[in-house]
Amino acid sequence: MSDQPAIPRTGTETSKEALIERFGRDLVNDFDLDDPAFNENFDETLNFMVSKCPVVHSQVGRGYYLINTQDDVRAAAQNWKTFSSAKGYMPNRPEGLPFLMPEESDPPIHTRWRRVLNPHLSPKVCAGYEQAVRDDVNELIDQFFERGECEFISEFGALLPGWAFFKNVLGVPIDDLAMLVNGVEEGTFSPDLDERARHFGEVFSYLEKHLKWRSTQPSRGDLIDTILEGVTYDDGTESPWEHKVSILVDLTFGGIATTTFVLGSAIHHLATHPDQLQLLLDDPSLIENAIEEYARFFPPVVALGRTATTDVEVAGTPIKEGEFVMLTYACASRDPRHMDEPDKIDIRREGIPHSTFGVGPHRCIGSNLARIELTASLEEWLRRIPSFRVKEGGEPTYVTGYLRSMRSLQIEW
Repeated sequence: MSDQPAIPRTGTETSKEALIERFGRDLVNDFDLDDPAFNENFDETLNFMVSKCPVVHSQVGRGYYLINTQDDVRAAAQNWKTFSSAKGYMPNRPEGLPFLMPEESDPPIHTRWRRVLNPHLSPKVCAGYEQAVRDDVNELIDQFFERGECEFISEFGALLPGWAFFKNVLGVPIDDLAMLVNGVEEGTFSPDLDERARHFGEVFSYLEKHLKWRSTQPSRGDLIDTILEGVTYDDGTESPWEHKVSILVDLTFGGIATTTFVLGSAIHHLATHPDQLQLLLDDPSLIENAIEEYARFFPPVVALGRTATTDVEVAGTPIKEGEFVMLTYACASRDPRHMDEPDKIDIRREGIPHSTFGVGPHRCIGSNLARIELTASLEEWLRRIPSFRVKEGGEPTYVTGYLRSMRSLQIEW
């Protein structure tokens, strides 16, 4: 456990006693991403931390810090030499879990991989997938449309991103999607760290087998062929097999673990705010901006980690070399220093400064595809199901850690 002094704060509302009474624990000196209280009071906790606590500390496991303001998050994310990704982005990482390339690497290795991977997920390439994604959206809706209700997450939200990514980008069979989704979910949120490692191991094993099979097949000129070809590192060595496997795991993880939450949250918001729903029905041109606002307000990535490579100070808080630091993207997207009323959803908001897709060299490689999925889903859903509501007793359930996930949502029309 990290042995750090209490982070100094002023004001009665950030006193230890006041924080415990309000949030169930001392957020400043004893925060815990996996605390059920954080899951239950997610919005209130984010709003409070970004406004009152620029840096907080966790004593869980080996300990970690969270950086919360937009300016500090952006500065740290862009300064990879001081805040390194090479030791992973998960706090208290399970022993033996391989690092996920290129996310858990720094330049120049990260740069080498992103240079060859980026073209496969460019705006132009992803735009070419739009009709196929719309077809998938409608195929999924067809399966429950006449029934007049659905469990949105399992019947749509958890499937569409995987279909879009596996069919169009990876060419991985969608028959195995449910297993991979479960592996990613349990690998992220299981309270047992050994179970997290086991589930991640199953995902690694499956994708390694697929990569080995593809290596025996004729080239398709696709993303997997680019991964198999690999890159040459600056020291002249060729990227090893385990790096190629981890690239595929990293892309799959991102492709199925994040867009679902924004989709589910947007549908829930519209189902419970008929005035907002009517705005989009009356003027579908607002959907593009609404997606940015929903991505800002419903962050699937709460925080991703870095390791301090030297002693550094952030917002008056000293952080020692080797300490683990989380960049709280979810807080940064609600910073009142950069927008008016950040705790409210405003689909007409101009210049939405969110950090949902990350910042700096490690910015999400799949953001272009995610926007296509979100746009196609909302447009087709509202076209076919313009009036809907949450089924009685079907309010969403959530689980939260360094990611946030909606587990269920019952919708009827």
